[in-house]
Amino acid sequence: MRIKVLHQTYLGLGSNLGNKEENIQRAIALINEQIGTVVRQSALFYSEPWGYESDNQFVNAAILVTTTLTPLQLLKATQRIEHLLGKTEEHATERNSQSSILNPQSTIYHDRPIDIDILTYDDLHIDLPQLKIPHPLMQMRDFVMTPLREIGFTYADPEPSR
Repeated sequence: MRIKVLHQTYLGLGSNLGNKEENIQRAIALINEQIGTVVRQSALFYSEPWGYESDNQFVNAAILVTTTLTPLQLLKATQRIEHLLGKTEEHATERNSQSSILNPQSTIYHDRPIDIDILTYDDLHIDLPQLKIPHPLMQMRDFVMTPLREIGFTYADPEPSR
């Protein structure tokens, strides 16, 4: 018999195109169906765009999910859900090859119907080109930290794995 290990992951969700509140609720429902159990969910928070100018205000939320997926499987699953909800390459964040995620000046953000960020995954520290955990910008963003605190999250930056 194979034992399935449950991992805890905090996800941040944002939408500033279309029916934003419905986009967040649909994303949460799909996460619950395709990724794992949504254990806690914040209220919806409204914020101005971060890192770029837009007339479209964001709706944000945070959720705690238990999942059997690995971090890379989780990334693929969140990207699949984003695609199902209308996110295309046109909406994707652009970084030039020399840019750093910590350098917003070298990053171009776009309005989007949904964005799902993996904020933490257990206490892992992952530094891959396609996935950084914990999310390196989360502490700089009130629209992430406020909903996280509402659902009981406390941040202690884990030490990088050696």
